[in-house]
Amino acid sequence: MSFEQGLSGLSAASSSLSAIGNNVANANTVGFKQSSAQFADMFAASLAGASSTSIGTGVTIADIAQQFTQGNITTTTNPLDTAISGPGFFQMTNSAGATVYSRNGQFHMDKDGFMVNGQGNKVNGYMPNAAGVILGGAPVPIQINPANIQPQASSTSTVGVNLSSASPVPTTSTFSSTDPTSYTNSTSMTVYDSLGASHVATVYFARQPVTTVGNGSFTAAGNTMTVGNTAGLSVGNTVTLSGVTYTITAIPGTTTLTVTPASAGVVASAAATTNAPSSNWNTYLTVDGNSIPALVPPATTLTPLAKLTFNSLGALASTTPASTPLGSITSAALFPNSTSVSTTQAITFDFNSPTASSTQYGSPFAVNTLTQNGYASGQLNSTSTSADGTIMGRYSNGQTRSLGQIVLANFTGVQGLQDIGNNSWVQTAASGNPLVGPPGSGGLGTLQSSATEDSNVDLTAALVNMITAQRVYQANAQTIKTEDTLMQTVVNLR
Repeated sequence: MSFEQGLSGLSAASSSLSAIGNNVANANTVGFKQSSAQFADMFAASLAGASSTSIGTGVTIADIAQQFTQGNITTTTNPLDTAISGPGFFQMTNSAGATVYSRNGQFHMDKDGFMVNGQGNKVNGYMPNAAGVILGGAPVPIQINPANIQPQASSTSTVGVNLSSASPVPTTSTFSSTDPTSYTNSTSMTVYDSLGASHVATVYFARQPVTTVGNGSFTAAGNTMTVGNTAGLSVGNTVTLSGVTYTITAIPGTTTLTVTPASAGVVASAAATTNAPSSNWNTYLTVDGNSIPALVPPATTLTPLAKLTFNSLGALASTTPASTPLGSITSAALFPNSTSVSTTQAITFDFNSPTASSTQYGSPFAVNTLTQNGYASGQLNSTSTSADGTIMGRYSNGQTRSLGQIVLANFTGVQGLQDIGNNSWVQTAASGNPLVGPPGSGGLGTLQSSATEDSNVDLTAALVNMITAQRVYQANAQTIKTEDTLMQTVVNLR
C-alpha cells in the first residue's frame, strides 16, 4: 500500500462529487444535461511489460460524460418559448458570428425582431418569401417582421345555398333591392376593395315563373282557356291574359285549363303569363346598396348577375350566361367610378363548389357556405410555433402567415460536443458535422410551443450518488491514514 493510490482516490472522488454537485446546482436549469464522472484504473509503466502480480497505482478520471437524455416538458406563458421533444439542438449564432447549439428554448424577440435567447444568441432557421412561403437553403437568423400585412381585394366567393322548391314566384316581377316583394331570398357578406376597406355585398335570388305557357285564348265566354302548353302549371296558379288574372281550378289537357272567373266574352289569342314557379332563379348583386351592374337609362330593368337552372334532382344544371366550370359567374366592376380604389375589381361567384354547391330541395332556404378571399390590412397580434418549427403569426384581420421556421441540428458523435457554458455546445472533430433540417425530419425531434425542456437531473438519484461518493472519499482517506500508521510503525522500530 502507498499514499499514491489513496491520493488518486481522493482526487477522483472529489471530481465525482464536483460533477454531482454541478448536477444538483443545475437541477432547475432549463435544457441542462447532467454529467457523470467515469473512472479508469492506473498501472505504473514497466520496461518489462505488465506483470500478472502488479498492483495498480490508483484511479484517474477517464471522462466527465454528459447524458443527453430527454428532460420533462413544462408549459409556459411565453409563446416564443420552445421545447424540443426528441433528438436535436437549436442552432444559434452568437454575437461573434459563431454557431453554437443548445437545448434551452427560452426565447424572446430583441429590438430588431430577431428571435434570441437570454445571452442574445440568434435562433437560426428558414425565412419565408413575401407570400409567406417558407424557403429552404442555408439556415439564417430568424427575424420576425412585425409590419402590417397588406390588404387583399376580394376576387372570389363561394356561395352555397338551398333555394326551397316550395318557394313561390315574387309578386312583383321587376326586381328592386328596396322592394322585398320583388325577390325570394337574399344573403350578404363583407367584401374588400384594393385598399382593404370593407363593403357589404348582397346577393338576391328571385324565382322565375314558368315561361312555356305561350299564347292563351278563350274561344267563347266561359271557364275554358286554351294555352300553348300546360307543362309546369298546377291548380292554384294564376294566368294573366289581356290584363285579367285568372286562377287555375283544373288542368284537363296539355293545352287546356279550367279557370275562374269565367271570361266575360270572347278573348282573342294573346300572350299569357303565369305565376307558376319554375326551376329558374335570377340572381342579382348589390354592393353597399348599388346595383352591379348599374341601371343605365333608357333601360328600366336591372341585368341579373346570372340565371341558375336546377334539374329534377335539385342540382344546378346550367347557368345563363353559361360558365366553365359550371356555376362560376363573374360580376361587373364593383367600383367603376372610384378614384381611390381599383376600378376593374370584380368578384367571381362560385355557386357550384364541390364542397358547397347550391341546390333546389324541398327544405327551407338556407345558407350553407358564404366565403370570400379578401381581407383588410392587419397587425401582428400573436405567434405560435408548430411541431415542425413553423412560426405562425396571427393578425388582427383574422389572417395567419408563416414568419419563419426553426431548424434543428443533430450530431453522430453527440458526446464529442464541447460544453462552453450558458447551456451551449460547439461542434468538435469528435462530434462530426451537424445534420441540419426541419423538426420532425431525418430523425430530428419535434417542437412544442409555449413550453421548455426541464433539466434531466434526477435530484433523488443525485443525492444518493452524493452519499456514495462521500463514502468513497472517506474510504480513500482511510487508506492514507492506515498507510501513515504503517509508516509510523516503521519509523518507530529500534
